[in-house]
Amino acid sequence: MVNHVILWNLKEEFNTELIKNNIKAELEGLKGKISGLLEIKVYIEPLATSNCDVMLFSSFESAEALAVYASHPEHVRVADEFVRPYTKSRVCMDYTVQ
Repeated sequence: MVNHVILWNLKEEFNTELIKNNIKAELEGLKGKISGLLEIKVYIEPLATSNCDVMLFSSFESAEALAVYASHPEHVRVADEFVRPYTKSRVCMDYTVQ
């Protein structure tokens, strides 16, 4: 199993509940649409001690399944329409669960 974690900071003018809720709904809506995607959860209410605005946690059957997700048309659509236009920075970590 492979986990895929992303942390985003939103552009200041887009750091709103509406944008965060849209990102959450659209990304979590991918569950069941992409083969090999086991779990997907978006967190949009960071504690004051955090230094990011939005976090994605997702699990995949394998590294190959993660690669399928990355290029899947539904994922690309969501990223292009609901994530990339509103974010100023992105940090990612993918790792194998032992």
